[in-house]
Amino acid sequence: MLLLKRTFAFLFLAIVLVSAAFFITRREYSIRAQAGQDGIPLREASYYEPLSGKKVQCFLCPNRCVIGPSQWGACKARKNIQGKLFSMVYGKIATLHVDPIEKKPFFHVLPGSTAFSIATTGCNMRCLFCQNWEISQVFPDDVPARAATPEEVVARALASGAQSIAFTYNEPVIAYEYMLDIAKLAKEKGLKTVVVSSGYIEEEPLKELLKYIDAYKVDLKAFNEKFYRKMTGGRLASVLETLKTIRQSGVWLEIVNLLVPGENDSDEDLRAMARWIRANLGDSVPLHFSRFFPQFKLMNLPPTPPETLVRARKIAMEEGLKFVYTGNTAYPEGETTWCPDSKEAAIVRQGYFITTNNLKDGACPDGEKIPGVWK
Repeated sequence: MLLLKRTFAFLFLAIVLVSAAFFITRREYSIRAQAGQDGIPLREASYYEPLSGKKVQCFLCPNRCVIGPSQWGACKARKNIQGKLFSMVYGKIATLHVDPIEKKPFFHVLPGSTAFSIATTGCNMRCLFCQNWEISQVFPDDVPARAATPEEVVARALASGAQSIAFTYNEPVIAYEYMLDIAKLAKEKGLKTVVVSSGYIEEEPLKELLKYIDAYKVDLKAFNEKFYRKMTGGRLASVLETLKTIRQSGVWLEIVNLLVPGENDSDEDLRAMARWIRANLGDSVPLHFSRFFPQFKLMNLPPTPPETLVRARKIAMEEGLKFVYTGNTAYPEGETTWCPDSKEAAIVRQGYFITTNNLKDGACPDGEKIPGVWK
C-alpha cells in the first residue's frame, strides 16, 4: 500500500513538472515567436515598470505610456508581451546609408567625413510634416528590415570608412536598447556616435545614453507649446529640458528648426527661441534653419520661401548667437562657418560638401578657437 501511494505521488509530481515545463515552453515560444520569421531575438525593454493586470508603464519618454497585454506603446516599437515590455525593433534596421555628416546636419562635427547612418521604425511623436513617415509612422513588420547585431553594425561601419555611426531618419530614442549597445561598442572601437533626435526622452535614460554619445542634434520644432500639441503631439517643455541636459553633459549639441510657413516662423517666436538658446545653452550652440517642403499630412502648405530662412538667421544673430546656418536653400553665407572675431570664412560648404576648410584643430587662421568635435 505504501509503495502504491509513493508511486501515485511520484506520477503526480511528474505530471506537475511536465505541465510546468510545457507551460514555460509555450510561454517562451510565444515571446520568441513575436520576433517573426527573421529570427531576430527580442530584447526586454529598459525603463518600465509592471502594473496590475499584466499592464506595464514605460518611462523612456514623456509619453509615459500605460500598455495593456499584447498592446503597443505609442511609438509602435515597444510591446507588452505577457506582462513584460519588449523592444520590437532591436536588431532590425529599416534604413541604412553612408551619408556626409553635413546631411544630418552637423556643421561642427568632423567636417567632410561620412556617417554610417541607420534607422529602425517607429517614433514617439506624430509630426504632421514628417519627411520620413514611411518608417517613422509604421510598425516593425510593415517594412522590410535587415537583421544586424550591434557587433555587425560596428564592423560594417568600420569597413565603410565612416568616422561615425549616426542614429537618424526616424526617432532613434524608441530603439534605445539597440542604440545604447551599438554606441558602447562603437566607443570601444574608436568610432564617434551621433544622434539625430526630436529630443523627446526622459532625463534618466538620456543621461545614461549621453555617456556614450559624441554629438546630439535636436529638432527644436517650434518655440510655442500650441505648435507642439497641434503638429507633433509632444510638449515643448520636455524638449527644452532635454536640450539643457545635453548641454550640461558636455556632449556636443546642435539644433535644427524646420520653418513651416505661417505656423512657427513669426519674428516673435524666432526671437524668443534665439534668446532662450543664448540664455540657457550659450551663444556658441549652432542653430540650423531648414526649409519645409509639403510632406505627409501637410501637403496643403507651400514650401518655405528662402527669404524666410535668411530672415530667421538675421534675427538669431541679432540676439547674439554666433553660429547660425540655413539649409535646403542656396545661400552661401548661411552655409559657411565664420570666425566670429575676424569674420573670415572658416569652413565653406556647398550643399553637403566642403569646398574650403581653413580650420586647424578647430582654430581659425588667426588662432581663434571654434567649438565643436574636430578630430
